[in-house]
Amino acid sequence: MADDEGKSVTGTGGTNRWKRFWERGGWWRALILVVGYFVLYQGAGLALAPIAPSIDDTESAGYVLFFVALPIFIGGVILVLFALSVGWLRELFGPQPIRGRGWMWIAVAVVLLFNVLRFATVDYAELDFGYVAAWLLAGLCIGFAEEVLTRGYVVNLMRKAGHPEIAVALVSAALFSVLHASNLLTGQSLFATLLQLLYTFAFGICMYLTLRVTGNLIWPILLHASTDPSIFLQGTHHVDGPLATIAGFGNIPVILVGLLAIIFIRGRVTTDTDAATVVGGPTPAYDR
Repeated sequence: MADDEGKSVTGTGGTNRWKRFWERGGWWRALILVVGYFVLYQGAGLALAPIAPSIDDTESAGYVLFFVALPIFIGGVILVLFALSVGWLRELFGPQPIRGRGWMWIAVAVVLLFNVLRFATVDYAELDFGYVAAWLLAGLCIGFAEEVLTRGYVVNLMRKAGHPEIAVALVSAALFSVLHASNLLTGQSLFATLLQLLYTFAFGICMYLTLRVTGNLIWPILLHASTDPSIFLQGTHHVDGPLATIAGFGNIPVILVGLLAIIFIRGRVTTDTDAATVVGGPTPAYDR
């Protein structure tokens, strides 16, 4: 495969210990950040628990807003505050230092296709407009928080440590997947959770590919934002028919594409330390 073009990312800089600590990057710093986010996110959910008795209709807009959207919205705010504290906000949402190959559009197409199919086969006549709107808002909150955390921070931390892109993709997808193991705490069966972990890992690879091929974090955020609402709405309220049946099997192609894509992921983003050894400036990202 031909070389991917890229540019260097900031190495160990910063004006204080906090910034310098995170600028060094690495998988274990990514793990610390994900665990910290998980604790704060779960804490936000527990803080809202006293409201539960007053909102017992799981198919009401209020329930979705308070117990799905609001906790992860708080998580998103925490992530933005963290970005401001280390000065990464522009870095996260700026152009990617390494771009993808044309084949990576397959991941975007597969996820988008089945999201559209699911939305197209939702039985909107059975649903309240407010409930649908609440799920769309919740999806945006989920897409923002989970993508900023895993395809934003984790990817950035891995690249700052100089890891090749295959490691970047695997670690970001793995940490994204592990976050969903928390569903065991809500009573979900072990078998269902294991299947979900497989799906979310493959989906995480697809979101990484989306980040690479589009060159900006906003696109995996939006693609992810359309995924969760389509799954929940179509899964509980759909119009019976061939399209609904096809849409119901959408997780399988995502898993296949995500797992197969791992074989072809190449590239590496150089750090400023690496670039300093090269005459003429930073070296580009390259296939390995």
